[in-house]
Amino acid sequence: MSETALWLLVLLPAVVGGGLALSRLERAAAAVSLATAVTTAALSVVVALERPRVSVPFMAGSDLALGVDALSALVAPTVAVVSLLVLVFSAGEIRESQARFHGLMLLFASAALLTATAETLPALLFAWEVMGATSFALIGFWWREDHRVSAGLTAFVTTRTADVGLYVAAGAALAGGAGLALGDLPAGSEGWRHVVAAGVLVAALGKAAQLPFSFWLSRAMEGPSPVSALLHSAAMVAMGGYLLLRTEPLLASTGWAAPAAAWVGALTALLLGAVAVAQQDLKQLLAASTSAQLGFVVMGAGLASVSGGAAHLVAHASTKALLFLAAGAWLTALGTKQLAGLRGVARRWRLVGWAATAGALSLAGAAPLALWATKDAVLAAALAESPWLYAVGLAAAALSAAYAGKILVILWRQLPEREHAEVEAHLDEEEPGTRHVGLLEQAPLVALALGAVVLGVLALPPFGDTLARALGEEPLHPTPLEIAASVVIALGVLALVWWRPVPVPEPGWALAWLGLERATQALVVRPTLALAEALARFDDRILDRGVAGSAAAALDLARRAATFDDRVLDGAVEATSRASLRAAEGAARDDDRWFDGAVEAVAGWLRGLGTLARRPQTGQLHQYYIQAVAVLAIGVLLLVTVR
Repeated sequence: MSETALWLLVLLPAVVGGGLALSRLERAAAAVSLATAVTTAALSVVVALERPRVSVPFMAGSDLALGVDALSALVAPTVAVVSLLVLVFSAGEIRESQARFHGLMLLFASAALLTATAETLPALLFAWEVMGATSFALIGFWWREDHRVSAGLTAFVTTRTADVGLYVAAGAALAGGAGLALGDLPAGSEGWRHVVAAGVLVAALGKAAQLPFSFWLSRAMEGPSPVSALLHSAAMVAMGGYLLLRTEPLLASTGWAAPAAAWVGALTALLLGAVAVAQQDLKQLLAASTSAQLGFVVMGAGLASVSGGAAHLVAHASTKALLFLAAGAWLTALGTKQLAGLRGVARRWRLVGWAATAGALSLAGAAPLALWATKDAVLAAALAESPWLYAVGLAAAALSAAYAGKILVILWRQLPEREHAEVEAHLDEEEPGTRHVGLLEQAPLVALALGAVVLGVLALPPFGDTLARALGEEPLHPTPLEIAASVVIALGVLALVWWRPVPVPEPGWALAWLGLERATQALVVRPTLALAEALARFDDRILDRGVAGSAAAALDLARRAATFDDRVLDGAVEATSRASLRAAEGAARDDDRWFDGAVEAVAGWLRGLGTLARRPQTGQLHQYYIQAVAVLAIGVLLLVTVR
């Protein structure tokens, strides 16, 4: 039964989602989608409790295998429940092309669930590809607007480039004799094991929007708000961090991949935190904070703190889904996501405002909310590894409080009367506002806010200790001094941002996401295009000319051969045929004159002999006796004469 539940967990949303995306069931789409999501969430709980494993033959030496262990038992229900809550919000938010939207969202969730339960590289690669393709379709969902399709293409190409690493890892795993099971990757030969680790690391960093791939997440904000909520919380980006948690033994076995992951995560948390602080668009701020917060998950994987990283991933999923859905609700109601146009918005829709406040405080690392405890679990591992790494992580935590405080100021700060006109000027600047937030949009926020408050227990005793032991780790707790430092920093930065005398710095390099997209254009895209143009010119000037010259020479040779054929070969054939005809005519005349005449003369002579031969045959017996005597006499005469 549990094996069937595991198959249904990944197949049910995929089949229903594919059917919806291809159908025209506009009116029933939301209901079918929600029923499927509820069933999927229930199945995720069943498999988390039963922890089954299933597999089917795929290729020699490897199966397409799925399984649930302590890590996936934590992550799979998170994906399923967050997907359900986002789809509830979508039922009230998305009014056009509902069948296509809900179908693609179910496919997206199915790919994330398959990633969470994959035990072999074939299963992981299949999920990875579907997740990338559906993310492109969802980011560019409003396909009639070119900038949205362009944004989806940027996200797809960037992550797809990093995904090549996973294929390299699969080839190296086979070459190194490790096989394709994720748990067996550390057992490969030493040289190939480094290649496998490098491929997995690159692919995961690309999906998790870590440096230097972070810029694609900024472009992904062109998608509908529910897409942003799911993509940034429990699918796609989260799955990049999850892959590193899953393959932590592989990273540790190389001696370099684990420290590299830890430092990339720490630097991403720091630098993208600075990017988030500078943003003037709420969704851009949240997108940059996603890269920064996933940096702590990547740090956890690199520091062998899988329990801390997993707890942070789950708590962040609830917090970030909440904040993105709140931003989407305000965008629909007011027609803007610019911070200048959202001042005091929490006072207009109190439920949404208080839910978003809980999410922002959790994002800031304020005790005792969720991300405070999970972040400290990762920082404790960083301090045990390197004080420098801990210092970078602590600075990144301070920036988390800064950008979360910026959100809180925007949501609640009273405005002087003279600034109301400025706020009103920003309304309806991106799309017409409805001035309404419906019940379906508000209900999921309450559940997600509860998660943002309480999910920190996953990193606190006794739940944190139980999770660590289930994952094969020794529990590691931050010291009271570390906890105090974390709390003081978070509250101090929040207070400073709330009562700051000067505006928060917004440098151009941070507003432009560190210039990563421009750098990619300059260092990768333009040289690639230049190389392509150079090759095209070489093809036109050298290869095509060579081909054209060869073709001309071949045509000239063909014309000469045709002329030779017409004048020589055809003439010889015709002359031979004429001579043959003349010889045949002469032979026919000779046949008529000589051969036929000779045959007729011989025939006449033979007929004469026959006539002579018949004359003696009269039938008279006495004549036969006389003839015999005459012949005998002639014979005796000849005998005597011869002698």
